[in-house]
Amino acid sequence: MAKSALWSLRDLGQSPWYDQISREMIESGELQALRDRGIAGVTSNPSIFQAAVSGSSAYDDVVLEGAKAGLDTEAVYEKLAICDIQEACDVLRPVYDETDGADGFVSLEVSPHLADDTEGTVANARRFWGVVNRPNLMIKVPATASGVPAIKTLLTEGVNVNVTLLFALDAYREVAETYVAALADRKAAGADVGSVASVASFFVSRVDTAADGRLQARIDAGESGLESMLGKTAVANAIAAYGAYLDIFAGRQWEELKAAGARVQRCLWASTGTKNAAYSDVLYVEELIAPDTVNTLPPATAAAWEDHGEARLTLEDGMAGAKAHLQELAAAGVSLEEITDELLAAGVQAFADAYDILLEDVAGKAAALLEGA
Repeated sequence: MAKSALWSLRDLGQSPWYDQISREMIESGELQALRDRGIAGVTSNPSIFQAAVSGSSAYDDVVLEGAKAGLDTEAVYEKLAICDIQEACDVLRPVYDETDGADGFVSLEVSPHLADDTEGTVANARRFWGVVNRPNLMIKVPATASGVPAIKTLLTEGVNVNVTLLFALDAYREVAETYVAALADRKAAGADVGSVASVASFFVSRVDTAADGRLQARIDAGESGLESMLGKTAVANAIAAYGAYLDIFAGRQWEELKAAGARVQRCLWASTGTKNAAYSDVLYVEELIAPDTVNTLPPATAAAWEDHGEARLTLEDGMAGAKAHLQELAAAGVSLEEITDELLAAGVQAFADAYDILLEDVAGKAAALLEGA
């Protein structure tokens, strides 16, 4: 039997994770089947839980139980999310064990309303870490100005962290350096550095959407020579981040941490579903394959990759072209810094909005179930 394209990615050192979770996926055995086909991790966010809760009756029992117990809406949501995350961690635990703790993680995000609250983020993350109580849990924390110091604290305490909403190269560098500093602090304190795992989730497709929009507006206004730049900025930006990764996870300090058992903080390519129908539906997979990376695949992208993905190491071959494209973009007067700043603000707001809709859905479901009961 031929090896799946997902397993072929793992053979090249890249871990395919699945950007979806639901009670039905877990109870039907779908998640276990995905694991067996090569999926090595799961990510979640408020939008994913909102879709899962609003579109299913699978959560009715836990919602009704929480409502009868007098729990507030957020507590009911956390109860059902934590149950899903625990069960998903258990399904992925064999991957965690087989890879000696390098893979098999499931991510749970702190409340998006804490994006500008360092202490609140730390408290929320500590509580989730303790309640879920699984070694293959990762807590998602956004890479905002307030999120980065929270990330440092959590990593120093030994909490696995999925750093999310990374768009800018400078922000990525700060996050990677924060990870190294946190492990150095653990080592200095005599704590185990090998038990901590982290990924830096660098968002991809949204960068093309924004950059292409700016370029297309100028093309439509009559400027020439810009057409060849369309659809290249997101991959170039991600490749630049990987170049920074290679620089940061090298040198004397890192080698000393590595000798003590430390793992690299892998780049995770997020938002890899193709939003422009003119581009390949596996564009943000096939162009970003490199060792010690993760690609978190939405269901449609995972299915497309399994159907016609061809796995080969591509990312490092694209480094020269990526550098040239980013220089060309800057020369054309398109500010990538402006784009990534806007995307971070929009991303924080989008997750907060999805979280509020999620709580509204839970409250509505609770009211209806109580009335029915």
